[in-house]
Amino acid sequence: MGPFLETFIGGLMTGMLYSLVALGFVLIFKASGVFNFAQGAMVLFAALAMARFAEWIPALLGIEHKALVNLMAFILAMGVMVMLAWVVERFVLGKLVNQEGVTLLMATLGITYFMDGFGQTVFGSDIYKID
Repeated sequence: MGPFLETFIGGLMTGMLYSLVALGFVLIFKASGVFNFAQGAMVLFAALAMARFAEWIPALLGIEHKALVNLMAFILAMGVMVMLAWVVERFVLGKLVNQEGVTLLMATLGITYFMDGFGQTVFGSDIYKID
């Protein structure tokens, strides 16, 4: 019964993750009429930010409690992503209101490539582990 339950719960978690990603794509498409290619890069940047903050917090503040470190890293990463999303909206997508769909599509592709490069510059290309 053990392997079945582990596989079942793992499948449920994977399915929930896929459904959240699909829900994000649908919400953005229904709201703006554009398929946002930058969604994946934004999620990747958030994950990298949380992983890096989870490394930096114990070193800088001396906190060793994993749950507290992860909570603080999550809150910091969420704050960074709110600021980053505001910057993207204010300086890129906000300037393209009432443009054709192809223009917005290309803008989201550009944001994707920028986020990938910016993430590698800020966080490096190492493999991260979240405990």
